[in-house]
Amino acid sequence: MTGVEWPPGGAASGSADVGPLLLGVRHHGPGSARSVGAALAAARPRAVLIEGPPEADPLIHLAAEEGMRPPVALLAHAVDEPGRSAFWPLAEFSPEWVAIRWALEHGVPARFIDLPAAHTLAWEKEDGKAEAGPEPEARASGPSRGSGDAVRVDPLAVLAETAGYDDPERWWEDAVEHRGEGDALASFTALGEAMAALREAYGAGGHERDLVREAYMRLQVRAARREFGERVAVVCGAWHVPALRQKSTVTADRALLKGLPKVRTDMTWVPWTHRRLSRAGGYGAGIDSPGWYGHLFGAPDRPVERWLTKVARLLREEGQVVSSAHVIEAVRLAGTLAALRGRPLPGLTETTDAVRAVMCEGSDVPLALVYDRLVVGDVLGEVPASAPAVPLQRDLARLQKRLRLRPEPEERELELDLRKDTDAERSRVLHRLMLLGIGWGEAMASRTGTGTFRETWRLRWEPELAVRVAEAGVWGTTVHAAATARAEADAVAARALADVTALAERCLLAQLPDALPVVTRALADRAALDTDVGHLAQALPALVRSLRYGDVRATDTRALAGVAAGLAERVFVGLPPACAALDEEAAGEMRRHVDAVHGAVALLEEGVPEPRGIRERWRSVLRVLSGRDTVAGVVRGRAARLLLDDGGLSHDEAARLMALVLSPGTAPGDAAAWIEGFVGGGLGGGLLLVHDERLLGLVDAWLTGVPPDAFTDVLPLLRRTFSAYESGVRRTLGELVRRGPGAPTNAAVTGPGLPGFASGLDSGRADAVVPVLRLLLGLREPGSGAADDVMEVGR
Repeated sequence: MTGVEWPPGGAASGSADVGPLLLGVRHHGPGSARSVGAALAAARPRAVLIEGPPEADPLIHLAAEEGMRPPVALLAHAVDEPGRSAFWPLAEFSPEWVAIRWALEHGVPARFIDLPAAHTLAWEKEDGKAEAGPEPEARASGPSRGSGDAVRVDPLAVLAETAGYDDPERWWEDAVEHRGEGDALASFTALGEAMAALREAYGAGGHERDLVREAYMRLQVRAARREFGERVAVVCGAWHVPALRQKSTVTADRALLKGLPKVRTDMTWVPWTHRRLSRAGGYGAGIDSPGWYGHLFGAPDRPVERWLTKVARLLREEGQVVSSAHVIEAVRLAGTLAALRGRPLPGLTETTDAVRAVMCEGSDVPLALVYDRLVVGDVLGEVPASAPAVPLQRDLARLQKRLRLRPEPEERELELDLRKDTDAERSRVLHRLMLLGIGWGEAMASRTGTGTFRETWRLRWEPELAVRVAEAGVWGTTVHAAATARAEADAVAARALADVTALAERCLLAQLPDALPVVTRALADRAALDTDVGHLAQALPALVRSLRYGDVRATDTRALAGVAAGLAERVFVGLPPACAALDEEAAGEMRRHVDAVHGAVALLEEGVPEPRGIRERWRSVLRVLSGRDTVAGVVRGRAARLLLDDGGLSHDEAARLMALVLSPGTAPGDAAAWIEGFVGGGLGGGLLLVHDERLLGLVDAWLTGVPPDAFTDVLPLLRRTFSAYESGVRRTLGELVRRGPGAPTNAAVTGPGLPGFASGLDSGRADAVVPVLRLLLGLREPGSGAADDVMEVGR
């Protein structure tokens, strides 16, 4: 065979001993993958040894099954330590995948020979890492610091710099990807010699643990040669080739492996994505352009023309005007750029520049789409159903198929109507997965309505979720059972009251009635022991929301309603003393608690059959807060405003309270805080001032009377209050203030007090509006008068 002798070891090392065929590759390199296929076809070894965890040997045969479609990854996770896992991703253009497929197609034994995952995971536990993979041939460019003070060498970066390139990716394309098939086999010898020179110069290159891995690989190669004879091929990272040719004794290699830490592991195949193969996706041994590499590997001929055709098709689908002439011109420009830059063929840089200039008219916006969709891509692999999986994984796969919730790598939105059985079950599954820590979906605010029967989810399946599913298998064999067990355990372990109320809400969303008794008991216990009114006030709204969700999902929440009623009573009793003597930050936090409790009270009264009158007791609390001088000003103002909105305070009473607060005897800072509570904080305070010029006049008169030395102190509070209003509201307020009291108004009539709005109904103006409203609302019979019509329309 051209460029590869059998055995190559003797020729490369200067020894006549028979040795294995060492095929040094770049992980995820399509050029290496093609060369590996050609070398194996020519050499026809009796066994193929591959860099990878040996625990995966029983899983190799699955690569030949019809349901296996790369990219996929070998997943190892520690059985006794949730969260401890490692991946070995393989794409269609990975040399290791090509070697596995060749061995299976030709009936040749294939084995993994790298250090076992049991040791790798134990190492990662010491280092705090969470993902394994090839080392170090596909690292990012440039040296980096490893353990201690050693500089970690990137072999490709060193070779590229030696060849006069500033970009390792571009050097690799020119030296490997763009060469002809006739030169492919000789590259193994050349690359092996280059790596030998690097290892001689840099030693382990800062990758000290590679010495341990290579010792294990040498032991495995020796064992394979004893079993299969000398015709053994080894596919490994090119960095390791000199070490595998190195003469070393069995005793010395075993000494390096002595005392290694170890954990108990399980292993399986899981789907992977091109996005997770990229460095941008966080994969430490990733590549910049997995989609481009996949194209180079799969294209039978004319790769540049085929690539630019793909780009044109994508841009057309997105509404860009791209013709065949654009493609032809882009091909010509890419070839010209390659010639000018001294490259054998156009690479990704040249094709990208051509696309920007010809198809995108110089804009980087559509080019970003090309990069995201094609250069990286969202290809999601598949694994066969026969692959090992925990029972929870199989139950989830069954639910996904039945509910038509296909896991997809692209982010998408899902609108659910909980009145429909299928959508309701989809919601339950997604909420149960969230309880288990499997973040497939994220609940969002619904754009189609505010009712509790609608949900909007943002879904995106990431390969790491397979690890979460495997880890969650300790809680049960089905999604329902596992979520129930996890909720019960979390309820018992929760320390804060707010955590338990949030858990109760999630249990009702996930419809876990079996977990509710445990959660309710934990909630009652925590509520009885917690004396912090802030904690109680923070917990109440989530608990009340849970009652609403229970109604929508037909869940019995009577026990929960009783806990909520008791919690509300404790808030009512403890809130007034808790609002006294607060600094500005604590007062702002307490105001938010008051708002949350107020919003929960109305819903709570509807959900609690006995005793009634919760809203009236809350009004009594608000009256106490609004009239007690020791309460912080922002809380007093907010209590008065809530009473006004709820009908517990008339406009005249509100004006009287405001006049007292804004009187000269009140400190300007306290008065400004009261105003912030009354007309700030998103309750439509600006519109209240627009429609009640008496209140606006009081604020205006107070503000103009603030002493100059105090004005600077109150200015931040006032700016924070009024800057939250919409621009139209601010403009109207400015016009009203500019007009001033006593100026002519646009109203036909004026009432007592400040001008601008009459105290009664203007029948003439109402008559002009009612016909249009009747038409819009479809009301048939007109009323006897304008007032009746307005009341009817209001109803």
